Amino acid sequence: MSAEFLIMACLVVPLVGGGVILATGSKPNLRETMTLLTACLLFFFVALIVPLVAAGERPSITLLEMLPGLNITFTIEPLGMVFACVASFLWIVTTIYAIGYMRGHHEVNQTRFYFYFAIAISSAMGIAFAGNMMTLFIFYEVLTLSTFPLVTHHGTEESKKAGRVYLGILIGTSVGFLLFAIVWTYALTGTLDFTEGGILAGKAEKPVIAVLLLLYMFGIGKAALMPFHRWLPAAMVAPTPVSALLHAVAVVKAGVFTVIKVIVYLFGIDTLNGTIGATVLAVIAAITLLLSAMIAMRKDNLKARLAYSTISQLSYIVLGAAMATGAGVIAAGMHIVMHATAKITLFFCAGAILVASHKTQISQLNGIGRRMPITMICFLIGSLGIIGLPPAGGALSKWYLMMGAAEADQIIFMFVWMTSSLLSAAYLLPIVYRAFFLAPTKGDDHSSGDATDDDEGIKEAPVFCLIGLGTAAVLTVVAFFMAEDLSKMLAPLAGKLG
Repeated sequence: MSAEFLIMACLVVPLVGGGVILATGSKPNLRETMTLLTACLLFFFVALIVPLVAAGERPSITLLEMLPGLNITFTIEPLGMVFACVASFLWIVTTIYAIGYMRGHHEVNQTRFYFYFAIAISSAMGIAFAGNMMTLFIFYEVLTLSTFPLVTHHGTEESKKAGRVYLGILIGTSVGFLLFAIVWTYALTGTLDFTEGGILAGKAEKPVIAVLLLLYMFGIGKAALMPFHRWLPAAMVAPTPVSALLHAVAVVKAGVFTVIKVIVYLFGIDTLNGTIGATVLAVIAAITLLLSAMIAMRKDNLKARLAYSTISQLSYIVLGAAMATGAGVIAAGMHIVMHATAKITLFFCAGAILVASHKTQISQLNGIGRRMPITMICFLIGSLGIIGLPPAGGALSKWYLMMGAAEADQIIFMFVWMTSSLLSAAYLLPIVYRAFFLAPTKGDDHSSGDATDDDEGIKEAPVFCLIGLGTAAVLTVVAFFMAEDLSKMLAPLAGKLG
């Protein structure tokens, strides 16, 4: 199979799978089987491309020329390859988990859920393989629109309100800032192609570069930089598999992926290194990183705490890229993978707790680890990944981030990352302690955090949920041992040989 065929297959397979899902909607077992087969087929095609990119090839295909220098083009480079691998493989894991969750929680409109999930994954593939900023922008918007029905899945007033916030912020930032920046870039350079070393080098003065950089960063709303972060906590009304899609599989990862692509291939790290624009971006990311972690500590709702944790962890990636150093951008790319595996584990655990016990508040989880030991052990592993402790992969991506700060002589940001890791421990480890070391208390008010007699009947979530969260936890550990290979794959981001 040619590289061009593989690229098109990765884009088309989820779309065809979506059609099959709709056609088999009346037969749940067949529908979910076809969903799982589609996810596996996509990962198969993605995996076939990996050796080509690792060997230094950059497979490319152009579908349409709209204007001179403005094409719909797909080109696969190392960062896009990594993102495609993450999104496609985690689709398999999420599908397995979703079978248990959606049935165990008796969710309605399950066919619609699987259909839009497939469309979202196709959009993520388009973003991963985009050869220029215009192609990326188109699929970026399709991703927003395809995930809106997932955010509003329940159809309640609360979910509709969350959907309005979600759509308003993401469309507003992309049209108001991102599109403006794209047009400006095209006017300055005559192209939007992702190019090693950047296309803006020598094309604009430093003040223009600084303004453009901030337009891009605030325009990429999916990166959730403050003050454009509210859509992410609001979207937590969606079913847990949707939260996994938002936080780990596609949406926020598409945001920080785009941040790195813009910094490396539009601006160029040499162009940004030491500039006022990069410094301002780094400060904004650092503030977002710390404030969101502090807010997370105050949240009793488990999914809300994890949502603000995600905002903090995304800023790890933005701050790493803003360093504009080789080590920084490599570390940022690595953290996309490490955060994805750890955070999907945590959300799967939160969903399993909801399905098995109907508990949503952290104050309700006293002693739940005794009845759901598998779930809470996996929660501990995911927590280690977010905190950055071995044997979870987050330990090594954070190590590389610290190296990036040292390379940029930005010692203050090393302290920012260390402080954030301590805050992560402060809002995650007490959950584990509460689950395993505090005894359930008796009470009549279930919502108060006290246990009831019904707690005696709590057991692990359905087996498909356990398979999904167990696989995610294993991936969190496996990522630790794959860190060196991952850094070699991403080395070209810094202009180095893999």
